[in-house]
Amino acid sequence: MIKVITYGTFDLLHYGHISLLERAKALGDYLIVGVTSDDYDKSRGKINNHQTLSERIMAIRALGIADEVIVEEYEGQKIDDVRKYDVDVFTIGTDWKGKFDYLSDYCKVVYLDRTEGISSTEVRAARNRVKIGLIGESNSDLTSLDKFFREIQYVNGAIAHCANTDVGDLRVIEDYDELLNEVDAVYITSHPSKHYDQVRKALLRNKHVLCESPVTLNSLETKELFELAEKNHCILMEGLKTAYVTAYERLILLAKTGKIGKVLSVDATCTSMKQLASYRKEELAKNWNTITEWGPPMMLPVFQILGTNYEDKRIFTRFLSKEALYDDFIKIDFGYKDAVACVKCAKGAKSEGELVITGTEGYIYVPAPWWKTDYFEIRYENQSDNRRYFYQLDGEGIRYEIVAFTRMIESGKNLPGINRETSIAISKIMEAYYNGDVIELK
Repeated sequence: MIKVITYGTFDLLHYGHISLLERAKALGDYLIVGVTSDDYDKSRGKINNHQTLSERIMAIRALGIADEVIVEEYEGQKIDDVRKYDVDVFTIGTDWKGKFDYLSDYCKVVYLDRTEGISSTEVRAARNRVKIGLIGESNSDLTSLDKFFREIQYVNGAIAHCANTDVGDLRVIEDYDELLNEVDAVYITSHPSKHYDQVRKALLRNKHVLCESPVTLNSLETKELFELAEKNHCILMEGLKTAYVTAYERLILLAKTGKIGKVLSVDATCTSMKQLASYRKEELAKNWNTITEWGPPMMLPVFQILGTNYEDKRIFTRFLSKEALYDDFIKIDFGYKDAVACVKCAKGAKSEGELVITGTEGYIYVPAPWWKTDYFEIRYENQSDNRRYFYQLDGEGIRYEIVAFTRMIESGKNLPGINRETSIAISKIMEAYYNGDVIELK
């Protein structure tokens, strides 16, 4: 019996896939099909699959062409599989020609011509071509807009269509109403004080919104916007790229499923030393202060692991300019019924930017900069039980965030990596800060 093996993502199964599988089967008597896992696809920079691994496997099985379906999970697995399954022929499309010649030491290698004029990339683009307008105005906003413009080019079906300021080679439309006429959705990274009005106007025009965190500086306003989005069948998503970083998603899952026992404490830190003393009060007021820029990502693991129903909180702040409400150091302590948390961030101080999640059986350690990590450790009393986890990180998580946004638009389901309760909880802390519920450090 001649065994044949082939591999692929097989997202949005189409005629080209079926043709290749039929020709692969004709090369022997028994066909094994390897379907790449989501994590392995991400490690190769392929982040825009529309179907889950289980959906893709079921689609392959339903064809009745494959005799066996396996999952490809890591680099180098092809050699292991050829040996394990005693494979005679390895085959794949000619777009990979020469890439797998090294397998000829183990079996025959055949490159099959692909079906012209059709690919999963083209199918995805045709199904989901979302025109996004970019909104921002200050220097710090431009940095975010430039990053977004760069990363969206890696996402099939999502297009940066125009902007209200100079970004790359995009057409500039300064008038917000006119810009909304041109797009399906907007990415908003203007100063948080402007978010409510800009988000609300977009939603009233039935435009989807990806808004940099915090959504607003008031919890009731944030709640109102989510309700408006739901009423108008629009997607409103809080833009916190950390939530979509693969390593971060995994460590949150491990923490919540008891890998380190019961979580008793979450400690998150981010600091930098920016030269702010020379800024005038008017300049400071236009920039994101410490709590708005770094507070949300630091609070994210607290609320995602321990929840949003804390019993008490204390906000410590040092003002660089109290008139401008511009702080250069923030520390927030949260008290829960059975746990505690500490968030510390600064633009005028320096400390180790790490994340530590303490449990009754061990702890999770994420080194600086933890908010865009590709690596973390789980550590135990017995060091031989320690585990290290590595994940590919592309684009600081921004491209993963864009993929999530476009998928929600296509599906019509508001299922982001940050739930509504977390968004409202973040805005509630902003509200307390701007209402003066702080302990001022001199």
